[in-house]
Amino acid sequence: MTWQRTGAMATGAGIPAQQVRDAARRRPVRVLRDLRDRDGRVPRVLAFTEGDVVVVSGLPGSGKSTLIRRTAEGRAIDSQDMRERWEAKLPGFLPYAVYRPLVRVAHYAALRAALRSGRSVVVHDCGTQSWVRRWLAREARRRGRSLHLVLLDVTPETARAGQRDRGRGVSGYAFTRHRHAVGRLIAAAESHRPPSGCATTTLLDRPAATALRRIAFRPAP
Repeated sequence: MTWQRTGAMATGAGIPAQQVRDAARRRPVRVLRDLRDRDGRVPRVLAFTEGDVVVVSGLPGSGKSTLIRRTAEGRAIDSQDMRERWEAKLPGFLPYAVYRPLVRVAHYAALRAALRSGRSVVVHDCGTQSWVRRWLAREARRRGRSLHLVLLDVTPETARAGQRDRGRGVSGYAFTRHRHAVGRLIAAAESHRPPSGCATTTLLDRPAATALRRIAFRPAP
């Protein structure tokens, strides 16, 4: 296991020791880890420094909630979880649009409390709310830690299939907005221009996301 100067590491990533030593002599840089197109032959653990914040972004139906629930037990802050809690309490005939504002307020209140606690969290991000990533970056900097972006890159067809599987979709207009937003994030990452405040970006396709077993946080070296 090799630590990078950004505070992130990928177990089994095979980063040459000399490269790490050379990087350690330079100032910290933003790092891109592209784990796509490897047929799932990727590290099973993404590890970060304790206190860091990880944001998982991608299209609706791309598997963000599934990934977070499987790999970040006890660390997840997912708006979908909050929605399901409210759904369980309210009459089934009540449209989500009626209580969506309350769900969002409750979600961001829970996120704020988690961030203020100083513990590491893994946050669900729809991709269209850039202000949320800026907020997370500020909170990470405030406590001397880093923000890391994990970006799921799946086709629109795969995302639509994921929406059908979960029995909940988004409108064509909303999906187009998400496609444009996530497309910009992926293009920026591929050009080594991650969102402001992100120390690292990890790109995952569906096989890589399926192979990932855990998002871990290790003590600072």
